Amino acid sequence: MSHFLQAVFWACVAWLVYVYAGYPLCLWLIGCWRSFKPMCRADYLPKVSVLISARNEEQDIGWKVSETLGWKYPQGQLEVIVASDASEDRTDEILQGFHDSRLKYVRMSSRVGKNEALNHISRLASGDVLFFSDANSHIDADCLRKMANYFADPRVGCVTGVEKTLQDRKDQAVTLGSENYLEYELFISNLESKLGSVLVCDGSIFCIRRELFVPLESNLANDLELPLHIGNGGHAVLCEPSARSLEKATQSPREEFLRRRRICAQGALGFWRLRRSIGGLRLWQVLSHKLFRWLVPIPLAALLLSSALLWTRPFFLLCLLLQLAAYVLALLGMILESRLRRAHGLLIMPYYYMLLHVAALVGVIQALCGKRFAMWDVATHSRGQETQTVGAERI
Repeated sequence: MSHFLQAVFWACVAWLVYVYAGYPLCLWLIGCWRSFKPMCRADYLPKVSVLISARNEEQDIGWKVSETLGWKYPQGQLEVIVASDASEDRTDEILQGFHDSRLKYVRMSSRVGKNEALNHISRLASGDVLFFSDANSHIDADCLRKMANYFADPRVGCVTGVEKTLQDRKDQAVTLGSENYLEYELFISNLESKLGSVLVCDGSIFCIRRELFVPLESNLANDLELPLHIGNGGHAVLCEPSARSLEKATQSPREEFLRRRRICAQGALGFWRLRRSIGGLRLWQVLSHKLFRWLVPIPLAALLLSSALLWTRPFFLLCLLLQLAAYVLALLGMILESRLRRAHGLLIMPYYYMLLHVAALVGVIQALCGKRFAMWDVATHSRGQETQTVGAERI
């Protein structure tokens, strides 16, 4: 029995080390002998259609459209198409107030969800490149130009930027935890980009060749479905790290939990539905980058249990105490966040990563049980004029 428990312990350790350190190391080693070098041209500026699906975005849609129309890109080569998904606030009124021939506005008569709205306005697009963004994301004026240059290379099918969290409250666990998580994801995306195989995009800032667009399934995430189709088709999917969108992080742990749960549920469903077309390098990426990470609570629980059952040995007792200390720190972080709306730096990361991993596992389980997310409500704490105030910052 002791040998079995030790085998379980070391298997769990190997799982956790591989997910967070082994996978990046493997990407780096592969990139040493196999790298994708895109042929960019600074003068290549194709016509771009910016697609935005908005529902009840009265707090942000005005500055978003104004900011997008003001990007440093030839006016004749840029159009913005916004779908109001049966908004019930002033979103439609604000959009109707714009008088710019480059803006197209469509109101969906009934609520259809983000992807169905994007499917509709994609048919109205005249650009060679489709650029997807969110109604609450600030994007620097020259980001589009940086990303469009990659499409001079016919091998490139998709380019993503990265999200940067606005830290309006640096003492809050969700805000700081989200920023650290996004920085780690950027690190992974840069390694994947060197192989021409970024697995998933950032939904607030990515673009694709128009001819590679496929009608989106209503209950999948477009920033996962499209790059999967494009990468599986043999086209390069790249990341431009200097192209960043600035978004206000939600300050609500509950909203963050629900958002992460939805993202992981849509991801698990997407990988399952597209499983027959995923193979080779990208299959390994799906397992390593996503599935094994979503299931991290399983080896964490097994690690704790095996350590507890082997506690009579000094090494395993030490491991048990370290794990218990981490869980206590996470619990204290949760208590301080809920009571005082702030958390100490030492407590933030244990609490946030516990929230993140539990939300991921719940999302995967719910996807397996048949729960779908064709429509959802936006995180209200991530919207509002506060974001606009800092939008002029250069990212």
